[in-house]
This record gives sequence, structure tokens and C-alpha cells, in this order.
Amino acid sequence: MHGYASSTEQYLTRLRRIEGQVRGLQRMVSEGEYCIDILTQVAAVQSAIDSVALGLVQDHLGHCVVQAAKESDEAGAAKVAEATQAIARLVKC
Repeated sequence: MHGYASSTEQYLTRLRRIEGQVRGLQRMVSEGEYCIDILTQVAAVQSAIDSVALGLVQDHLGHCVVQAAKESDEAGAAKVAEATQAIARLVKC
């Protein structure tokens, strides 16, 4: 079972909302909205995605890493390394 399993519906709701925001961005571009207004909405989408990512990281650390650490030091270290790599991908610009 994954760390986010108890929050699956909340994540899906948030992702659907983000999907709607992206569709709104497409509409704004197709209708020729003002650049700054579009950029403001892009920032909102980025923030929403970051929020989902942070929640998933928290769930992973609180469940998957903790469970692996209970199994063995090696399993715990492997999960920490995996999480570190995932976080590095998230913060890469």
C-alpha cells in the first residue's frame, strides 16, 4: 500500500482542479487574454502542482520510508536515497 492511499480522493480532487486550471489557461491563450493575466494563472497552477508534490513527499516519508526503516537499516537507507532523488527532481530548475 502506498503512503498516499488514505488520501487518494483528496489528491484526485486536487488534480482535477489543476486540470481545470490548465484548460482555463488554454482558453485564455486561445482568446488572446493579457499576458500578465495568463502568467498569474500559470503561477497558480505551478503552486497547486507543488502543493500536490509536497503532500506526496510527506506521505512517502511518513509511510514508505518509516515502514522500510522498521524492516532494516538498509531498506530505510534505500528509501531515503529514493526520496532524496525524487526531491532533487522536484527542485531542479
